[in-house]
Amino acid sequence: MAEKVLMKGNEAIAEAAIRAGCRHYFGYPITPQTELAAYMAKRMPKIGGVFLQAESEIAAINMVYGVSAAGKRVMTSSSSPGVSLKQEGISYIAGADLPALIVNVERGGPGLGGIQPSQSDYFQATKGGGHGDYHLIVLTPASVQEMADLTALAFDLSDKYRLPSMLLADGTIGQMMEPVVLPEESCGTVEKPWAVTGTQMKRKHNIVNSLYLVPEELEKTNFERFERYKEIEANEARCEEFMTSDADVVVVAFGIAARVSKNAVVAAREQGIKAGLIRPITVWPFPKKAIEEAAKHVKGFVCAELSMGQMIEDVRLACGCSKPVLGAIRVGGMIPTPEEVLAKIKEAEGGNA
Repeated sequence: MAEKVLMKGNEAIAEAAIRAGCRHYFGYPITPQTELAAYMAKRMPKIGGVFLQAESEIAAINMVYGVSAAGKRVMTSSSSPGVSLKQEGISYIAGADLPALIVNVERGGPGLGGIQPSQSDYFQATKGGGHGDYHLIVLTPASVQEMADLTALAFDLSDKYRLPSMLLADGTIGQMMEPVVLPEESCGTVEKPWAVTGTQMKRKHNIVNSLYLVPEELEKTNFERFERYKEIEANEARCEEFMTSDADVVVVAFGIAARVSKNAVVAAREQGIKAGLIRPITVWPFPKKAIEEAAKHVKGFVCAELSMGQMIEDVRLACGCSKPVLGAIRVGGMIPTPEEVLAKIKEAEGGNA
């Protein structure tokens, strides 16, 4: 049986990235993800890797661009305001069709907000964030174990489809400690014939670039990229379903809100209310099919989230606006309680809230 170790969520990401073959980390400290950078600062020099605390978040993301262009697994991490500063660089990485991992351990906003957990960067993560038409693969862990598992998956998906991935974790999951089975070591070696490396006079020089001055070429590139996005939507949408087959009300929640909501669903069942839970593991691609299937038999949905209801829009779109979608919402670093989610389940079911 695999050995479990007790780790913080932030540390589990860092160790999983190392085991996935990442040997280059560029970042800048900001609460509540600083432990991730600190772990990398300690471990990378011991394994022949590179840790660099850049002069700014803007510098860090452009260093990620350069290392990825050379064909290496590379990552950066930050929290909400820091990720905002990285958006131009993320757009450049996406526009150059490069794989990379960006970790956002979210805190409250807008602005500097607070250092407590949040999920209010959902729009930024799932709708692009930077300029231009592009997507990231966005994975949302709900446990320290998933912090590790989804980090490894993010690198694999990023390499497979040649686009950046984001691990979107709320501050609670980043800071909590749980037992975790760390993934097996992987060399992280994937054939990247497009990389900017020495040619040994055996091929033409590769050019990594996101600049297209001929409009027809840029249009063609964007259309081709979105064909790849369609493939990702068809094959890589992930979610966990809990008691949904006969549910009259389905809660949709991710991260720490999903853990709270599972307790609310169990409490609702104990009171005779048929409730269920859909937990998106990817929020892009969003698990639309699970929502579509649930919409065929539910009275309504409840979105439990640490934002002003950003995911509600995607749930409404996924169900074709055919069913009401209520919000069990807390913001500013607050987390909804199981009782608050249960009250919304009762409201959606038609009982007394």
